[in-house]
Amino acid sequence: MFWKKNKKGTWRRRLDQTNGKGLVVVAPMADVTDNAFREILAKYSVPDLSYTEFVSADGLAHPKGKKRLLRDLEYTKFQQKASPIIGQIFSGQPENMKSGAALIQRLGFDGVDINTGCPSRTINKQICGAELIKLEHRELAGQLIQACRAGAPRLDLAVKTRLGWASIDMSWIQFLLEQKLDVLTIHLRTRKEMSKVPAHWELMTEIREMRDKISPGTILLGNGDINTKQEAYDKIAEHGIDGVMIGRGIFKNPLLFDADREPSISERYRLLKEHIELFEANFGPTGRNLKEFGKRIKSFYLMKKFLKVYVNGFDGAKEIRNELMQINDPQALLVRVAQLSDSV
Repeated sequence: MFWKKNKKGTWRRRLDQTNGKGLVVVAPMADVTDNAFREILAKYSVPDLSYTEFVSADGLAHPKGKKRLLRDLEYTKFQQKASPIIGQIFSGQPENMKSGAALIQRLGFDGVDINTGCPSRTINKQICGAELIKLEHRELAGQLIQACRAGAPRLDLAVKTRLGWASIDMSWIQFLLEQKLDVLTIHLRTRKEMSKVPAHWELMTEIREMRDKISPGTILLGNGDINTKQEAYDKIAEHGIDGVMIGRGIFKNPLLFDADREPSISERYRLLKEHIELFEANFGPTGRNLKEFGKRIKSFYLMKKFLKVYVNGFDGAKEIRNELMQINDPQALLVRVAQLSDSV
């Protein structure tokens, strides 16, 4: 492990290294923050900490599921040297949460995060994600936190959540703070609101004051509607919090963690080409996966969703994206991207 936990812990050490500016962290996003994209970030736009996609601890507890899901927990030494990397898991079963956290620790991650904010109905039906916010599941939520702590005692324990289920519920935030977490990240919307309303940043100072009273040692991050690094620093200063997590903002500028630097058009094409190559090496049928699986690990369509990350912000970008979306062969797409790059 590159970022070894000491008495302060990984997050606290990293926070100290920001010289009072606060942490700006990339959010865990399914089918986004995979091994390929994290490699791009580690090379060109390094966040203060990075996350894996969220992974089912229940699936990791079964041999067949574990074999498949371990792919989502892969990372390179290069990524970890660039910034600490956090493994995010979810479960409604304490015993599986404990074993999943223990696996995260064995794999050399710098921290473990419990997802209690995912709004997906499929996840919620498993008494996971945002379902745990409900009052009737609060005891289970506490058990899951304790199980995770027991499974990975050497790692910082973080929780990512929302403000409530159907309405804002400060008792849920209070409950989480009472668990004396190392880190708490709050997506400032309820599960019902999804991302349909502006994030409730007006509540962040109140939450920080609650943190100061109940668990001053807990590092507190806010999440929602932050599109630039400067916006993140402004929110940190305004509310006195420790950091901000950025999710969808990365789709507007893939280099935002590099001091909000806007890539040129040619650089956007170069980044896209490199990302396609990394995606195919990790998840395509002709890479190192062929011998074991003989087929794709991830649909190439998931790579094409990144077209809006790289091909945007310049005249004609929409038309070019539409053209590229029609290309379903990775090699053909690489050829076309190279042609576009040469034409700039």
